[in-house]
Amino acid sequence: MQLGMVGLGRMGGNMVTRLRQGGHHVVGYDANPAVAGVPSLAALVAGLDAPRTVWVMVPAGAPTDDTLAELTALLQPGDLLIDGGNTYFRDSLKHAEAAAETGVWFMDAGTSGGIWGLQEGFCLMVGGTTEAFARIEPALKTLAPVNGYMHTGPVGAGHFTKMVHNGIEYAMLQAYAEGFEILEKSQFDLDLGALAKLWQNGSVVRSWLLELTGSALAKDPKLERIRGYVDDSGEGRWTVMEAINESVPAPTIALSLFARFASRQEDSYAMRLIAALRNEFGGHATQPGSKPS
Repeated sequence: MQLGMVGLGRMGGNMVTRLRQGGHHVVGYDANPAVAGVPSLAALVAGLDAPRTVWVMVPAGAPTDDTLAELTALLQPGDLLIDGGNTYFRDSLKHAEAAAETGVWFMDAGTSGGIWGLQEGFCLMVGGTTEAFARIEPALKTLAPVNGYMHTGPVGAGHFTKMVHNGIEYAMLQAYAEGFEILEKSQFDLDLGALAKLWQNGSVVRSWLLELTGSALAKDPKLERIRGYVDDSGEGRWTVMEAINESVPAPTIALSLFARFASRQEDSYAMRLIAALRNEFGGHATQPGSKPS
């Protein structure tokens, strides 16, 4: 199929490559002219045949708001606009309302896979109408691994499920970090990288994050090249807010969020491990540690 992709960074750029490898025609645009395929959003829209499909992968907040507003004004009734970034699902509901006023279809696509998405495929949680989902499904099949995409419900459901997914991720990262710090502080001279690899074989705690733990520790066994400063991109906060709104007890996710706040006040092994893992799976920036590479 033919579609436009706005935002050609770590995620968007790999998505374009995977789509093109799958035989789709993609017109790309980025605010950085060094990587932009066309010079403007107007040129991107002009380069697509009606009914158009445009997928947006830019940072949440004002960049997404502004991009969607500009595209909504440029697109025509029956065109499809998809937000695949980490937007708060309540904002996606507002974006859908604004698009509907001009007759533009809108979908929200929670996108997981980080910098490994090109190789492994992207997990996609997509909210919108069944008609819109049917239109974009050929691209979803290419972007995702087998059984790696789902129509989660109406608009908002895509970003809502991705938000909770990331809240769970916060808690999983924290559990691994705390466990490995206990191991690191013990009286035993343990090979933590080897232990992470061991647990990948038959253990009930095996996971991709544990695999990445082994990868990170192989590169920096003592995690001395990275500072234990862990940022958050918003989804954990929103998950905790929704837990409060729905009166759902979510202490583990909440405490994992608060632990990230604590990481910005002091350096610890646990937070160095989370920072290293976020770099492993998402290419997120890190700050140099006491022994920079």
